[in-house]
Amino acid sequence: MRFLTVFAFLFALGFSSETTVADWPQFRGNAARTGYTREPLPNRLELKWTFRVQHAPTPAWPTHTRIKFDEVFQPIIVQQTVLFGSSTDDQLYALDLETGKLKWKFFTEGPIRFAPAAWKDRIFVTSDDGNLYALAIKDGSLLWKRQGGPKKKYIMGNDRLISHWPARGGPAVVGDQVYFAAGVWPSDGVYLYALNVETGEVIWSNRDSGQLVMDQPHGGARAKSGVSSQGYLAASQDQIFMPTGRAVPAAFKRADGKFQYFHMQKNQQRGGSEVILADRFFCNAGCLFDQSTGQLTQQTGTGPMAATDGGILRGSGQSLLYSAWTDTQTRDRKGKPITVKQLQEKRVIPLDYTITDVIIAGVDAYCGSHNKVTAVDFSRQANTWWSHEIEGTVRGLAASNECLVASTDQGVICCFGNGGTKETDHNSPSPTPKPVTSPKDYQAAAKEIINKTNRKTGICVDLGAENAQLALELARLSNFQIYVVMQDAKQAAQARRLLSDAGVYGSHVAVHVADPERTPYSKHFANLVICSSSLDKEIGSKLLQEAHRIQRPYGGQFCRGPLGKIQVETKSELKGAGSWTHQYSNATNTVNSDDEIVKGPLKMYWYRDMDFQIPNRHGQGPAPLVNRGVMVVGGLHGLCGLDAYNGHTIWQYQLKNNLTEMNGIHHDVGTAEVGSNFCLGGDYVFVKQDTFCHQIDLKTGKLIRKISTPVSQDDPNQNWGYISYHDGVVYGTVSNDTHYTSPRYKNLKLRNESVLFFAIDARTGNILWTYQPEYSIRNNAITIGNNSVYLIDREIAKADHIKESRRNGKPNPASAEDEKRKGKLKAFHAKEGKDLWQADQDIFGTQLAVSEENQILLMFYQGIRHSFFKLPSEVGGRIAAIDTKTGKRIWDIKAKYQSHPVINGDKIYAQGGAWDLKTGKNIDFKFDRSYGCGQISASKHLMVFRSATLGYVDLTRKAGVENFGGIRLGCYINAIPAGGLVLVPDGSSQCNCSYQMQAWFALEGSD
Repeated sequence: MRFLTVFAFLFALGFSSETTVADWPQFRGNAARTGYTREPLPNRLELKWTFRVQHAPTPAWPTHTRIKFDEVFQPIIVQQTVLFGSSTDDQLYALDLETGKLKWKFFTEGPIRFAPAAWKDRIFVTSDDGNLYALAIKDGSLLWKRQGGPKKKYIMGNDRLISHWPARGGPAVVGDQVYFAAGVWPSDGVYLYALNVETGEVIWSNRDSGQLVMDQPHGGARAKSGVSSQGYLAASQDQIFMPTGRAVPAAFKRADGKFQYFHMQKNQQRGGSEVILADRFFCNAGCLFDQSTGQLTQQTGTGPMAATDGGILRGSGQSLLYSAWTDTQTRDRKGKPITVKQLQEKRVIPLDYTITDVIIAGVDAYCGSHNKVTAVDFSRQANTWWSHEIEGTVRGLAASNECLVASTDQGVICCFGNGGTKETDHNSPSPTPKPVTSPKDYQAAAKEIINKTNRKTGICVDLGAENAQLALELARLSNFQIYVVMQDAKQAAQARRLLSDAGVYGSHVAVHVADPERTPYSKHFANLVICSSSLDKEIGSKLLQEAHRIQRPYGGQFCRGPLGKIQVETKSELKGAGSWTHQYSNATNTVNSDDEIVKGPLKMYWYRDMDFQIPNRHGQGPAPLVNRGVMVVGGLHGLCGLDAYNGHTIWQYQLKNNLTEMNGIHHDVGTAEVGSNFCLGGDYVFVKQDTFCHQIDLKTGKLIRKISTPVSQDDPNQNWGYISYHDGVVYGTVSNDTHYTSPRYKNLKLRNESVLFFAIDARTGNILWTYQPEYSIRNNAITIGNNSVYLIDREIAKADHIKESRRNGKPNPASAEDEKRKGKLKAFHAKEGKDLWQADQDIFGTQLAVSEENQILLMFYQGIRHSFFKLPSEVGGRIAAIDTKTGKRIWDIKAKYQSHPVINGDKIYAQGGAWDLKTGKNIDFKFDRSYGCGQISASKHLMVFRSATLGYVDLTRKAGVENFGGIRLGCYINAIPAGGLVLVPDGSSQCNCSYQMQAWFALEGSD
């Protein structure tokens, strides 16, 4: 098979005897995805028809340049029918090739992100609902379907309620077998199938390749994290190739599905969701890889490609490049002469437009671009001989039966061929919304719900509905994303047609067939639960129980009852769920939330694209914060608030240059040295910038007030430094703007020392008290707990600079004088500022944390795994415990630790050891993570950190370090165990390493 030509591919893999050679029965024509047919198109093409879908495509990962499988509705052409699926309205469309008129539609229960594949009288289509459907080509009737994941379970994924295991391995048909894959997140399981095309019976399945222990993209990183299914499967005679998202494809044996290889670490910064088979190679992300070994053989350059038996045609910007296969003489590692096959560039065709897609029909290339589709004679004349305008950017092409079909990112499908229609008829086939009028009772009920809940956004579920009338009216009055749960399949079909006619299906409302008393949904995710059936009858206790199960805590609402008397129940806090309101969890700096819920093993709860720009991971940006069901994330030019239980964006607050100074700084000054720039407290967000603290409403993101630092305009030091909140009081410092830790960045405002400490009433903005230090206050040497403020007033270390204090790549040790510089540890009454006690003997530390429960104050140094982060003053190797009441030292020990100590109950944990908080004695604790800088964040039962991928230790189980794979964390604190979940905004901003996903997500523990 290694030397089969593309012609052989076309017969063996794409054009079976049951479809005509002229058909285009799969994505890019065949299972090899070559984008090539030997059948030419007419030398005169005219527009035959235009079909405009009501809604443009909704890609799963719109910000990802390396995952592009659903940018448009990709078409196939078979038996005089054009077929394509919609990622927005969840429908498969079948159009007449000659006229463009709609033949039929088929609804799935999730977005359709891949083109179908055809065989004989049927087509196969996958959906984010996790299923592969076999449908009759003539009328779209269901023949059979196969669920990809182990069970029917829905979670919020890419802003839609979809299967936990969406079918994102686009289908491929070879002979009498159809292949597809389900599952995005490796640790939750990825499932690859070969099915009988007639019956749907499983010929073989691979269910083990998601949880492989293997090398991860970063050098030295190893974790239990295998393949991810994200892209169109490609098939050769012997192998199946699975695109894995941002990484290179994985290979499996086609005979039995056995895993062969997946070379992530060897291709650390390569990969993408597209794969094309050409000769004995596969093409991916501008590279050629040997099919048998997966080894890189040649870099070709990126751009849309089409492969023939003679070579590859590639679009490169505003040029077409044709490269032919040639035999090249070289030598192997032992010096033995060998002949290898390579591509050699033969022809460059300059164009005046950027190529976005390309296929080959006969000897001509057909190119998509922005607002245009063209034909280029690339083998002879090398010129553009035809073009036609089209709305949108063309990223999908198919050629069949003397017709060219083009699809754009605006949801426009055009057909070109002989005998075009009149200009006025071009748009006639397209559907338009129909006027759908609901009974007045449903209109009134929708208004009553909106008025009584005072809510118009978020996730809404209608449990046990008998029709979709109330959902339709709510969609017209709000921005809710609504899911209607119906037990009767016939009623569900009617509801879908109604909503589709009204133009809201998928984009605003979707219908799921399920038992409303036991839905396949996650717990706690719905902002609003309604029961439309309760308008005219009582609902049972089991339905009430299910409504309460899926209802979101911290303000989620449940509406039921007759018109005019609709009751609203609001859910309170989640018992045992902790918060993470400060950089190190809380004002006490324990790096340990009070969450008692989340435990391992962890599994996906929700995920979404990263559409909010955050700092480069190397800049050690602030940790995400969580309180009362809202996750707040700091970005380059503001903050955003997300619903912690479904990932829905609640608000964005614009603040220009909020964190730009932490962006792009490679292992230099960041949050580890200067502290975070924001915290949460009560119902507020407090974020500092320059001389002001912005007090923002946590639920709405609206500005309440600006609080300035308590200094005169004549003082050269006016900027806000440290920031914290405790019991109704905002605490801050005035930054020492004349001191900096890195001369390289002395013009930035990142400072770690302060000249004044102050307390301000959060309700009024009035100053409560101030403290003027004798020497200086380091921002990290402040902690608040038990209604007391503890801080170290200490001389600034001499030459305490990062990078400039290094010799031969290693940090210079601090001088003995620096280690013994004068200082005192002070305690104040938190609200009054009254002196409580002072200790001035051997105050060595640069960081403080307090256990309120045990009334013990810890003094220590910054724990850093990699030395290039460390200030010379952070000499390390020591921890001391101090009585919070008296200031007397309880114990003082030598201790090696490479992370910020975690105070969890009466224990201290860190990378490097564990100690009894009350005695300082060593505790048996083994912690051995794979590659990964960054800190440990913890809750009562769980420790979370970077270990190649996301690593965690469940303190209730003896499972050691476990992984949740497919992603990488940031370089400081990025994963937060709080709210009963582990919440993770993207930690790989501006990272090219080929982890399969860059995503914001939440994980839950096992039930």
